[in-house]
Amino acid sequence: MKRNTALYVAHGGIIAALYVVLTVSAAQFNLASGAIQVRISEALTVMPVFTPAAVPGLFIGCLLANLITGSAVYDVIFGSLITLAAAVCTRLLRKHRLIYTIPPVLFNALLVPVILIGAYGVGDAYPYLVATVGAGEAVSVFIFGFVLKRILDRYRNVLFPAEAKVQREAVRK
Repeated sequence: MKRNTALYVAHGGIIAALYVVLTVSAAQFNLASGAIQVRISEALTVMPVFTPAAVPGLFIGCLLANLITGSAVYDVIFGSLITLAAAVCTRLLRKHRLIYTIPPVLFNALLVPVILIGAYGVGDAYPYLVATVGAGEAVSVFIFGFVLKRILDRYRNVLFPAEAKVQREAVRK
């Protein structure tokens, strides 16, 4: 399939910008980082189901959001890489209903606490952090992400025409 480069870059840029705006907004209420965090922007982790442009878009958005909100350098680097890995896995699992939501929750729940302990000196609180970060991520992805996906499913053919075409052709085969 020939990809429209301009559309790919636009989709990725829009997703990155939305991630930044939503994270910075959540940071105003101390919800974007720390032991208890509900990054509403993590709802966007369902976007790789719709377009491959979401993978770099989420990575760049997370990187920029972490920089803007003053995260520690290890958080900026490794937190963004966790988002990238989760986005790649979500993209690979996009045809498996509801399973595609697991990588962002699992990766963040298990790996972000390591960053919080190492970069911010939170202490010996790994199990607590796994529970709190995991719960916040689950709310963002399983609830907000599900709602976002349901809304975007209605407009899939308009917003992501190339992907919709590929899916229609796959169904015919």
